[in-house]
Amino acid sequence: MTLVERFLKYVSFDTQSSEETGLTPSTPGQMVFARYLKAELESLGLEDISLDENAYLFATLPANTDKPLPTVGFIAHMDTSPDMSGKDVAPRIVENYDGSDIVLCAEEGIVLSPSGFPELLDHKGEDLIVTNGRTLLGADDKAGIAEIVSAIVYLQQHPEIKHGKIRIGFNPDEEIGEGAHKFDVEKFGCDWAYTMDGGEVGELEFENFNAASAKITIKGRNVHPGYAKNKMINSLRVANRLMSLLPDSETPEHTESYEGFFHLVGVSGDVEQTTVSYIIRDHDRSLFEGRKQRMERLVAFINAEYGEGVATLELRDQYYNMREKIEPVMHIIDIAFEAMKAAGVEPHVKAIRGGTDGAQLSFKGLPCPNIFAGGLNFHGRFEFVPIQSMEKAMNVIVKIIERVAAR
Repeated sequence: MTLVERFLKYVSFDTQSSEETGLTPSTPGQMVFARYLKAELESLGLEDISLDENAYLFATLPANTDKPLPTVGFIAHMDTSPDMSGKDVAPRIVENYDGSDIVLCAEEGIVLSPSGFPELLDHKGEDLIVTNGRTLLGADDKAGIAEIVSAIVYLQQHPEIKHGKIRIGFNPDEEIGEGAHKFDVEKFGCDWAYTMDGGEVGELEFENFNAASAKITIKGRNVHPGYAKNKMINSLRVANRLMSLLPDSETPEHTESYEGFFHLVGVSGDVEQTTVSYIIRDHDRSLFEGRKQRMERLVAFINAEYGEGVATLELRDQYYNMREKIEPVMHIIDIAFEAMKAAGVEPHVKAIRGGTDGAQLSFKGLPCPNIFAGGLNFHGRFEFVPIQSMEKAMNVIVKIIERVAAR
């Protein structure tokens, strides 16, 4: 099976995760996919294959040299985003892309166009895998899984490439921030690892947001509107007041690079009770803590204005910037940098404006920077992945393994 065939098979599995179930994996389709992958890894003759009840799948490619070498891991996630359906994905390949509009779904007038997605033009002449306009594609992160498995197959076919013990790990529920929570780092048994979960070719990331969630519950007092003066507390209006006190300029649509934000992700309620949900993000830890304190002050202000206990805040840290865990072992970044160069890829070190399983794993004792998998426009119908980008990612994995042995 080729890299492309492998990827097209993988995206046929519906593995959309869910924040609603409270289970691990959060949806049964992820376990179905995990069992398929387990059978594939068994057919390839890998060793120490394990699949636990939470859909964490580990396997080993044994060392083919007696030279003492570090054990390196490669990790990708099996779930796709809850933002859009991953069921009945029907990809097609646009060969030798010419830079024009790509009609994804003529019936619904859905078009992937360089006018809206100028990054398409960076891939003229390449072969693009696109959606049918009705689902996401699933390159995030099934491209990463396909690249890892294909790299392992390549190493098996080229025993002249000497390497140490290689571990691979596929986990559920990354898209809902739970991918690393039940990842058994000790069982995985690596000196360090890389997640293959980035986007454009050349991305190499060892910084990410510090992240928290904030849920504000506002309790109102519903009174007949004809007789409500000085009695009613309309929780919807209080919620609107609260939201208006956060700066418009510090939102995702107005920030970039290292700028943090408050992101309103949900509002639901009625006069009696309203819930407002935010996510809080910043690369700088002190600024991140300041944002959380600002949210606490805001809720206190609302209670001072409308009455104690009207607003309650649930604030929960989600993950932290992995940079502080990677800086003491920067040789693992140097190896990835050298591997990209050897694979003909120009490295682009950048900070992730988001999170990754690698951040949580780094804080669990497994340093784990992130490398590109090649896909673009994740989480929606306009997602695509150039075949050539997946091939480059696969080659980078092989080159990393070669560089580790060479060092």
